[in-house]
Amino acid sequence: MFRREQVELAMETVHRAMPPTPQYAWPLLRDRLGMTVWVKHENHTPTGAFKVRGGLTYFESLVREQPRVTGVISAPRGNHGQSVGLAARRHGLSATIVVPKGNSHEKNAAMRALGVTLIEHGDDFQQAREFALGQSAELGLHMVPSFHRELIRGVMTGWVEFFQSFVRGQEPAVLFVPIGQGSGFCAAAAARVHTGARSSLVGVVSAHATTYLDSFRQHQVVEAPVTTLLADGMACRIADAEALEILLAQADDVVAVSDAEIAQAMRVLFSDTHNVAEGAGAAGLAAAMQQQQRWQGRSVGVALSGGNVDSEVFARVLAGG
Repeated sequence: MFRREQVELAMETVHRAMPPTPQYAWPLLRDRLGMTVWVKHENHTPTGAFKVRGGLTYFESLVREQPRVTGVISAPRGNHGQSVGLAARRHGLSATIVVPKGNSHEKNAAMRALGVTLIEHGDDFQQAREFALGQSAELGLHMVPSFHRELIRGVMTGWVEFFQSFVRGQEPAVLFVPIGQGSGFCAAAAARVHTGARSSLVGVVSAHATTYLDSFRQHQVVEAPVTTLLADGMACRIADAEALEILLAQADDVVAVSDAEIAQAMRVLFSDTHNVAEGAGAAGLAAAMQQQQRWQGRSVGVALSGGNVDSEVFARVLAGG
């Protein structure tokens, strides 16, 4: 999907801002699941989530191709917003983020700490996005999308790190990748193509936000309601058509995990690795636990894609809520 020089430039851009994130095969996870579980710790980035990689490459490309841009706007739920804020600040651009009402208080605070102007509007991502588009046209701000080729090019650097750490042919048998708007899965697919890795790719959606699962099964975009209370990073109501095309071509399967399964995975990650995971960040492990009989005795990979969970939410989860 990307030329070698494009990938190398992305690696340079990302690694100027952050080192490669670690990955570990945690012994307690092996004992619990009966298989080797490699965890890629994207919760160890400067913003606590994988999205920052895409922001770095997107803005590097933006300022090179559109040098007159002075301000941007976007409508993410939090992790992408922090990515936009950090990358915009590195390039001296102003950034406005529109989030739906009731968004994570701590993610909102993290975005403000990066210098963004935060606006709360609408009841879900779609309404916030439509408002941001209107503000973009009215105020002349560049609209940063939630899915874009340049975002994928950045995010794939994490999976290039992952795949290149293994001897060719000894990669995990399967990689479970959470799906929100789609950039994470598409990046993993691009990295698999780039490195020649042989791991199967399984997309993971919330059982309470199934647009990508429904669309994958019907081979066309299918809108689905969003009712997840825990995995806001996967709260997508309408699949992106371009992302779906890649999913159809590259996914070996797509599975759904419930909020209860995600909560259990969050508890397991904390007890077995002492890492904090937000809902979407634990979805990969939730899927591995759900599918463990299918992959018993094999080696699997999961993304701990983010650790930005509100303290009170995490406390309830640890208490069994």
